[in-house]
Amino acid sequence: MSLASCWVKRSFDIVGSIVGLTVLSPAFIVIGVLVKREDKGPVLFRQERIGYQGKPFTLYKFRSMTATAESDGRPMLCQKHDKRLTRIGRFLREHHLDELPQLWNVLKGDMSFVGPRPERRFFIDRIISINPNYRLLYQLRPGLFSTATLYNGYTDTMEKMLERLRMDLEYLNNRSLWTDIKIIFQTVWAIASGKKF
Repeated sequence: MSLASCWVKRSFDIVGSIVGLTVLSPAFIVIGVLVKREDKGPVLFRQERIGYQGKPFTLYKFRSMTATAESDGRPMLCQKHDKRLTRIGRFLREHHLDELPQLWNVLKGDMSFVGPRPERRFFIDRIISINPNYRLLYQLRPGLFSTATLYNGYTDTMEKMLERLRMDLEYLNNRSLWTDIKIIFQTVWAIASGKKF
């Protein structure tokens, strides 16, 4: 992408995240109340992820699991029928509503609307041991939306992580503003139509 296209992309991220945070603020309140009522734990889930230029940042989500989901300190991937999910959390994840607080990450510049999904260092190290090309993704801001998420779904196995990497590298080599627009509309349409991925 040209410098002008990168500037347009970042400008869209700023404007879009501000609009999203404003318009969806009532939904934030409702979801926050529901999460809090279920088990009295924290509303937001914070986790360190690795982003642009390989630097760590704090990613925000609505908490979808029990507060003690990783109390032993060992990173675990969420499985399809994960028993650690709360009742409201399962609904939020199925409809990707748990991701809404990441609009704040987009506004801050930690993320973009479109880009590879950010991962934890623990799993990045495992991926790099198999395919070192993961490091090429550090050229991009991680994204709220991605082709890999749309077509590969949640990554709960190493096989799916490597397939996600393949798709993310393809995006890296062919990205454009038009590609970003298509990914955004395809993802919004998929979520609105109830597709599970």
